[in-house]
Amino acid sequence: MHLKNRRLIWQGHQSSDDQKHHWHSGFEPLDELLHGGWPNDGVVLLQSDCGIGELRLLLPALQQRQQQQQRLLALIAPPYQLNGEPLAACGLDLSQILLIQPATSQQALWSAEQCLKSGCCYAALLWHDALEIPQLKRLQLAAQQGQAVQFILRQSSALLNALPLQLSLQLQAQPQGIGVTVHKQRGQRSGRQTMVNMQRHWPQLCMPQPANNVVRLHQQKAG
Repeated sequence: MHLKNRRLIWQGHQSSDDQKHHWHSGFEPLDELLHGGWPNDGVVLLQSDCGIGELRLLLPALQQRQQQQQRLLALIAPPYQLNGEPLAACGLDLSQILLIQPATSQQALWSAEQCLKSGCCYAALLWHDALEIPQLKRLQLAAQQGQAVQFILRQSSALLNALPLQLSLQLQAQPQGIGVTVHKQRGQRSGRQTMVNMQRHWPQLCMPQPANNVVRLHQQKAG
C-alpha cells in the first residue's frame, strides 16, 4: 500500500484520479492509447516526417493547457516559417507564445533547458535530430523542475528506446489523419498503435474517401 500511495506501482485499472497526471490530447483514440493523454511533465519524443500534421496533433492539448495555466509555450528552432493565423484560429493566444530561433543546435538545447526549468513555460517544442543521453537527462530534470513537458520533434527513424524518455511515438501520415505507434512509454508495453482521425477538426486537410472504387467500362454490343 505504501508503494501504491507513492505511485510506484502501476495498475491496469487506473482510476480517474490518475487522469490528473496527464493532459487530454483532444483526440479520444490517442488518449486511450496513452492511458490518459500526454504526461504532465518530462520529455516526449515524436518521430515524424515534417509537415504531416505533427503539430496539429498537439494543438488541442496546448490550447487547453494554455487556458488553464496562463504560462508560455516555447517553439524552438522550427524548420519552417510558422504562420500565426492558424495557431490563433486553433485558440492559442499568440502573446503567450515564445518563438526562439537559435544559431546552433547547442543553443537550441540550452534554450529549451532554460525555458523548462524557469517555470514560465508549460511546454516547449524543440525541433532537433541530434539527441544524446546527457542532453536528454538535463531536459528531463529541467522539465520536472518546471512542471512542464518537452516535446522533441525529429525526422530520424532510428529507434531510441534506451534513451531517458517519458514517451516516444512514431507518427505516420494517413489519408484521414495520423497513425501513431508507441515505441516507449513508462509503465506500458511498446508496439501499441492507433489512428487519429483529424477529419472532424480539419476536414479540408484530409483526403476524401471515394464513394465507389468500381470503375464501370462501357459495354460494346457484338456486331
